[in-house]
Amino acid sequence: MRTNEQIVRQALSRIEAGYVFPEKTAAIGAAIGRRLAEGAYERLDGPSLCETVTADLQEVCPDKHLRLLWADQPQSLDPADEDEGRAAFLALLKAENQGIRRVEQLDGKVGLIDVRRIAYADEGAAAIGAAMQLVAHSSALILDLRECRGGAPEGAAMWCSYFFRDDQVHLNDIYERSTGATRQFWTAAHLPAPRFTDRPVYALTSSITFSGGEDVAYTLQAHGRAVLVGETTRGGAHPTARHPVTEHTLVTVPTARTINSVTGTNWEGTGVIPNIPVQADQALKAALEDLGT
Repeated sequence: MRTNEQIVRQALSRIEAGYVFPEKTAAIGAAIGRRLAEGAYERLDGPSLCETVTADLQEVCPDKHLRLLWADQPQSLDPADEDEGRAAFLALLKAENQGIRRVEQLDGKVGLIDVRRIAYADEGAAAIGAAMQLVAHSSALILDLRECRGGAPEGAAMWCSYFFRDDQVHLNDIYERSTGATRQFWTAAHLPAPRFTDRPVYALTSSITFSGGEDVAYTLQAHGRAVLVGETTRGGAHPTARHPVTEHTLVTVPTARTINSVTGTNWEGTGVIPNIPVQADQALKAALEDLGT
C-alpha cells in the first residue's frame, strides 16, 4: 500500500509536468513540501487527505480546478487505460441524458432548458439538437445553468452556436501548455436543429455554476447574446486533465486556459458576473419579469 507521502509526491509530479502555468509549480511544490515535512498528511484517511491537500494547493495557487479527489469506485491504474477522465465523463453523460435535465414551455411561449452538464459535441449533438428543436418556435429562451457543474469546451461551443446566425463568430481560444498551440473555437457551420436568433436569450447562474457551464454563460454574455440572471459563478476557467494516483485518488491538473475573443481574458478566480444579480432561487422569476411575462 502506498503511503500518503508517496501519493502526494506523485500528484505533485503530475502538476509540475502539466500545469498550464509552469512558473507557478515551484511555489506549489515548495508549499506542499513544507506540509509534508511537518507531517500534516501522515494520519489522514483517503477522503481527508484529498480534502486537506486540495485546500493547501488552492491556498498557494487559487485555481479551483487544481485538486486531489477521492473516488469511491476503484479506477484502473494501467497507463493504457488513462484517457484524462474522458471515458468516465462519457459514461456519466450517457446516464444523465447528455447533461440535459428538462425542456419546458413556459407561459408566454418562453422556452426553458435545464442543463446540468456540458456534453462533448460529437456524443451530445443529437440530445442538444433535440432540446433546441423543442424550443425552436419559442418567443424567448432561458438556459438554466444554475446546477451546471462543467463539461467539454467543444460542447460549450456547440451550445453557443445555436444563438448566432452562421459560422462566422469567433467565440474563444484555448491555449494548451503541452503543445504550445492555441485552438480557436468558432460557431458551427451545421447544426442538427434550427438556430435560435433574433429573440431574447437569458442564462440563469448560481454560485454552483462551474467550468463548462461558466463557459456558455461568459461567452454568450461577452458576445452580447444573453442576459445573465442570478449569482456570480464559481470561477473555474481552465480545461483540466484527470490522472489516477491510486485506485481511489486522482489529481486534476489544469493543462490549458481559455481566452475569450471579446474580452481577451476569462472568468478564472472572478466567476461570471450576472447582468441582473439576484439570489439563485429567484433567478427564473427575475428573468421572466425582465421579459415582461
